[in-house]
Amino acid sequence: MPVPADFTLDETDGKSTVVLSGDWTARGLFDAAGRLAEALTASEGVCLDLSNVNRCDTAGAYAIIRAADGRKSAGVIKARKETLRLLELVGSAVQVEPEVTPRPKGFPALLERIGRGMFGLGRDGYGTLVFLGHLLTAIGRCLVNPSRIRWAPIISLAERAGLDAMPIVATTTFFIGAVVALLGANMLIEFGAQVYSVELIGVSILREFNILITAILLAGRSASSFAAEIGSMKMNQEIDAMQVMGVDPYEALVLPRFAALLLTIPLLTFIATLAGLAGGMLVVWVVLDLSPGFFLQRIVDNVGAVHFWIGMSKAPVMAAVIAAIGCRQGMEVGNDVESLGRRVTAAVVHAIFAIILIDAIFALLYMKLDI
Repeated sequence: MPVPADFTLDETDGKSTVVLSGDWTARGLFDAAGRLAEALTASEGVCLDLSNVNRCDTAGAYAIIRAADGRKSAGVIKARKETLRLLELVGSAVQVEPEVTPRPKGFPALLERIGRGMFGLGRDGYGTLVFLGHLLTAIGRCLVNPSRIRWAPIISLAERAGLDAMPIVATTTFFIGAVVALLGANMLIEFGAQVYSVELIGVSILREFNILITAILLAGRSASSFAAEIGSMKMNQEIDAMQVMGVDPYEALVLPRFAALLLTIPLLTFIATLAGLAGGMLVVWVVLDLSPGFFLQRIVDNVGAVHFWIGMSKAPVMAAVIAAIGCRQGMEVGNDVESLGRRVTAAVVHAIFAIILIDAIFALLYMKLDI
């Protein structure tokens, strides 16, 4: 237990001396600093005797300096060498004026922001390559030794990320198909070509909206979930504990989520296709009085299966991107809640941006291939 800091005031030959005793540390100060300041204020020409101080740290030295009002060099008459050295160091640190670095303004500030952005972009690119290297290594180990694959978490994550997302995916694409049909019918009816709204619905749903809506919904649903789950484990040092036990976190945490989305996104895309066509068929039936049989026959004859397979070909790429972004942001979480919130937000934003970019690349590719 620390000895409480204390002092006594001695009068000898008309000179006042304050003799300090006890532990002048953060745990032993209590109210001694305030009482010492009052005693020194009430007396003039007081000297300090620190020879009886047991221990003294920076908190105690700072309290003594504040109480003496900067008169440590002339006021201290007796102290051990280490105590005098500590008072000197703390006193010099107290006297240093903080330097305020002027922030650039105008065009230099713009250049600084651009430079910081480019540096951050390069750092993110390097981190992405490191993450992909770890992930490919884990995939290679599992392919060489399939017994390392953790089927239980894969099935559990596939159910949570895939089967539980069916209602929201089906509902959203149903209304997307209905909106596309309504807009197409209202525009084409002016030219007497309302029957071509069936082809408009079929191409837009089979080729674009089925995979696009599914991927965006899973970006907000699964990517954020992956980032939050892995990030909370990173904050609680569970990932460090896994590494200490010899378990690869990429093999135990990232790879099951990667495989779960690869299994579920094609299924969800197929469900989104059926729901979108059902929504368009319902609107065409009600607004244009075209029967469901006629609708389906024109889809088979004039749209065909090519557009369906074009849409489905994007599913594995979208699944890999969503899972990789969500897991990578989770692995980058620090030790504070603010970092977790930033990474979860970044996972959703980056995933949606990547989805739109990849869809545009696919569109340009298939246009060049004339498909």
